[in-house]
Amino acid sequence: RRRSSPARIDSDLSDMSATKKQKLPEAKEYFPGQAAIEYKGSDSIDPMAFKYYNAEEVVAGKKMKDWLRFAVCWWHTWKGNGADIFGLDGSYERPWSTENTLEGALERVDVHFEFCQKLGVEYYCFHDRDVAPEGKSVAETDAILDQVVAKMAAKQKETKVELLWGTCNLFSHPRYMNGACTNPDPAVVCHAAAAVKKCLEVTKKLGGANFVMWGGRDGYQTLLNTEYAQENANYAHFLRALSAYKKEIGFKGQLLLEPKPREPMAHQYN
Repeated sequence: RRRSSPARIDSDLSDMSATKKQKLPEAKEYFPGQAAIEYKGSDSIDPMAFKYYNAEEVVAGKKMKDWLRFAVCWWHTWKGNGADIFGLDGSYERPWSTENTLEGALERVDVHFEFCQKLGVEYYCFHDRDVAPEGKSVAETDAILDQVVAKMAAKQKETKVELLWGTCNLFSHPRYMNGACTNPDPAVVCHAAAAVKKCLEVTKKLGGANFVMWGGRDGYQTLLNTEYAQENANYAHFLRALSAYKKEIGFKGQLLLEPKPREPMAHQYN
């Protein structure tokens, strides 16, 4: 049986209580001088133009943009810093805040929706921890997320950019070292359940078309130290509970499983 990972519920973030007044950054243009990117055909020499993707072109009875629902992913686009094993601090320099604070999170909402509009992409997707940092408790974390989601909802209404799917980050925090939904420590499973519950509610509030479960940490490296049958059954129970809560709150979107072998577990339950 695997060792239980420590239930590190507290984070190292500074106090970001919902009751604390936050100074919002002034609205500004983050991609100045860049007009909305257009389709100009395969003969165009404009590097900032679509050569083959024509969003409004009808193909087999549907517009190309309806066949190809491109979505800007929040994590790599706004939280990725260009890090690799030889440069852990990253190599990207951004003209917006990349700090893991509420102020930085609110600023990145403006950056994101301006980018989507200029790129002509009508959808986006996110993990909960991409859009908002974690607080010192589940309640504080949820309150921080609510503030950012309120701004995201307003920007969606303003720009007509929609949420394709939401999901939870159940893999980055050390508490999830030995799994989230299948962790042998009940405290960690409870924390994962609280995160999934809140993220599903947020996805519904934002009109998301889907909710994704990626069990990157829910798996095993070897059967020598894993109770496979028990953990697989626990994972199935977690998914059934998710499906039941989806119906309870009236979320009409699809529940999706994202299989990604050997990232990071050698074998994953989904």
